[in-house]
Amino acid sequence: MTGLFHLRPCCVRTLWKHLSTSGPPWRLLFFGSDQFALESLKLLTSSRNSNDGIVASLEVVAVSGNVPVRRFAEQNRLLVRSWPPDNLDGQFDVGVVVSFGYLLKEKTINKFPYGILNVHPSLLPRWRGPAPIFHTIMHGDKLTGVTIMQIRPHRFDVGPILNQELHPVPENCTAEELGDTLAVKGAHLLIDTLRTLDEKLVNKRDQSQTGATFAPKITSQMSWVVWEDQTCEQIHRLHRIPLTTTWKGNTIKLLECVGRCNISLSDLRRKPVPGSVSFLKESDILAVCCKNGWVGFRAVLLKKRLTAADFYNGYLTRHCRRKHPMTQMNVYSSVGTRSREDYNIEVSIKYDIIISNCHD
Repeated sequence: MTGLFHLRPCCVRTLWKHLSTSGPPWRLLFFGSDQFALESLKLLTSSRNSNDGIVASLEVVAVSGNVPVRRFAEQNRLLVRSWPPDNLDGQFDVGVVVSFGYLLKEKTINKFPYGILNVHPSLLPRWRGPAPIFHTIMHGDKLTGVTIMQIRPHRFDVGPILNQELHPVPENCTAEELGDTLAVKGAHLLIDTLRTLDEKLVNKRDQSQTGATFAPKITSQMSWVVWEDQTCEQIHRLHRIPLTTTWKGNTIKLLECVGRCNISLSDLRRKPVPGSVSFLKESDILAVCCKNGWVGFRAVLLKKRLTAADFYNGYLTRHCRRKHPMTQMNVYSSVGTRSREDYNIEVSIKYDIIISNCHD
């Protein structure tokens, strides 16, 4: 046995392939960090504990800190290795990486005779990159899914596809809701792939370059609304960030987007400009004019969180009356009645209350 250590590294790797199991149950090393990855780890742990013949042993690689994957692994007495891991020679058959955030080097990938699998929440090659779920929502995709692929060195999300499952995107679904659903679906697809991994590897297919798109990391710049350029539908998809704009030189966040609002202006001759504000009293919604209509929000975050009514009463009316003390706010009804209960309060264009470009 001591002669093994005198072999060249390439020969040792070949020998390990013959010594490792030729099918399930697998010796697994899991790489993950966040809540999306946690669903796959939970199902792998359950599989190991149930002796269902898929997972023989399970260890975890997690970044430092109180991340969901590390916390779960420690609570369930799984061996946790720090990143980057060392001393992996001959200990594992398959690696699994889910929402890990680090590019694995070729020398690490080669430690696993059956490679390293990745659970990715999109139908690759669409939405390669770190934020596929958000871009699915932001671009209004009607269909998405999960992909099990074999990772390759040097680049994210370009390896051959072993398994895919489609998932229709529900109307008005948020990125968080879609992520939760795809995390569960991806975990079950991973187990299905591991159950027949030999067959899946034989039938794997390279990704097509046709239809390949990139899903870059979400940045704060993406949250800024350009009222004259963006439609109600685009803003509604974007609000999961949440959205940011300015009012009187102050940065404010727009919360709880309700989508398109139907506004009946009191003066039909005056066309509202993008960024104009209207308060809908009966529904307690702050409506803002954008490229193709009005989009509503139930709350804003200025110095503190304010409802639409609080923002109207505490800021908009006070600003209007300070600038135009002799002018009353226009009162109109969006449904054509004039009872006190049905009135909406309009912040008129003539008051220069323009959210995106307010001039004091």
